[in-house]
Amino acid sequence: MVWRVIEAERSSRPKLVVPAKGLKILVEAVKLAEEFKPSQHAKRVVFSRHGVLGTGLDRLLTSVFYDVLKKQGLLDRVIAELTGVESSLVLDPWLRAALRVAVDIVLFYRPDQETLRRLRWSIADYLSAKTHPYVGMYYWKLFDKVLGYRPRPRSIEEALEWKYLLLAWFIRRMRQLLGPEEAEELFKALNRKPLISVRVNTLKARVEEVVEELRREGKDPVVSERVPVVIRFEGPYDFDGSRLYREGKIIIQEEASAAASLVLAPRPGMTVVDLAAAPGGKTTHMAELMRNRGVIYAFDVDRARIKRMKMLIKRMGIKIVRIYEEDARKAPKILGEEVADRVMLDAPCTSTGTIAKNPELRWRVREEGLEEIIKLQREMMEAAARLLKPGGRMLYSTCSLLPEENEENVKWFLEKHPEFRLVELTTPYDPSPWLPGAMRAWPHRHNTIGFFYALLEKEDRR
Repeated sequence: MVWRVIEAERSSRPKLVVPAKGLKILVEAVKLAEEFKPSQHAKRVVFSRHGVLGTGLDRLLTSVFYDVLKKQGLLDRVIAELTGVESSLVLDPWLRAALRVAVDIVLFYRPDQETLRRLRWSIADYLSAKTHPYVGMYYWKLFDKVLGYRPRPRSIEEALEWKYLLLAWFIRRMRQLLGPEEAEELFKALNRKPLISVRVNTLKARVEEVVEELRREGKDPVVSERVPVVIRFEGPYDFDGSRLYREGKIIIQEEASAAASLVLAPRPGMTVVDLAAAPGGKTTHMAELMRNRGVIYAFDVDRARIKRMKMLIKRMGIKIVRIYEEDARKAPKILGEEVADRVMLDAPCTSTGTIAKNPELRWRVREEGLEEIIKLQREMMEAAARLLKPGGRMLYSTCSLLPEENEENVKWFLEKHPEFRLVELTTPYDPSPWLPGAMRAWPHRHNTIGFFYALLEKEDRR
């Protein structure tokens, strides 16, 4: 069954013709994507180094590059089977990258005979030069096994892994949560190419102005009905060359992410704390809602993301943000307790709701890592509780689809903190079926990333 699905996908594709230079560039980019994040940066570095950016070869290699990342978990499983190792991660990184490219092209494309010949001979020579002749020889001999490989799934979840390119445990969990039929709608949505989504900076521009400019640039922008400052359109889009972006009139942000600031609803003059702020999408949105009046204390520990946030804040004309490169759990000690009118806690999470946007993420999420993530989330919720004034509100949100990181955390928090109540949310997305009053955005229902929202108010008992 699985092989028939793969064959059907292959037959719908045109013949793939890639020169030897292109295959070597792909291997180098896939290897560098293991070391540099985001993967787009690794691709750009390698493509620029070899002078193919903006050429006819660029689009072809980009398509295959992202296809390799999207299928990486399956490719690595095939590589482990073919080589007899427990994990492909024990292999030489150049060999691993070459095998990922080879397995992807052989199994999922229709390469012409000359491309297959180059994939075997040119890449074997390339590996010999980059590492050791034995590595190149090993790859050359293994290539016959690649050509003859056929998947043999042992369960419905493993079969669906091949169909939807998602981990079996995640498939099982979503089928349990949503039922088999709706789960498949979710899986399809997580494999659709998302539209570009931007938020208009209302301190510098009007939505209508941005829409007109995008139309002049040849785009067909659609304004979100749920979050009217968000605009979607088909890519690609040259943000570096965009006047709107350079002048800080737009920021890249998904609709469901932008909705979080609207739910928390900070007002001008308030004191706000953002406990996981970088790279600054919600921070800048809250500053806009506050009309640049009041103060936002922004905490994060990721230096690179903070650097990006500082650039974003400057470009967007935000003046009320004070940044702390500190663990958010220390915020009550740094700022004091009961100082905030609003706290934004968009907690670190498994990010399973963003899989469509992040192709390699789908293979990194592990069930066994959940306990550690949940512990961090709960400790950050405790910090948020101490920061809030009586009568203040915190938004607990994640971009995870898993109840353990969402509804279960809120239930735990409310049991421990009777001074808090859940403020009912009914718009712009769907009520949570697992916690009345909380809200969820779903990729297959709302055409945005998956997101969870729980608005909690600290009661004034004085």
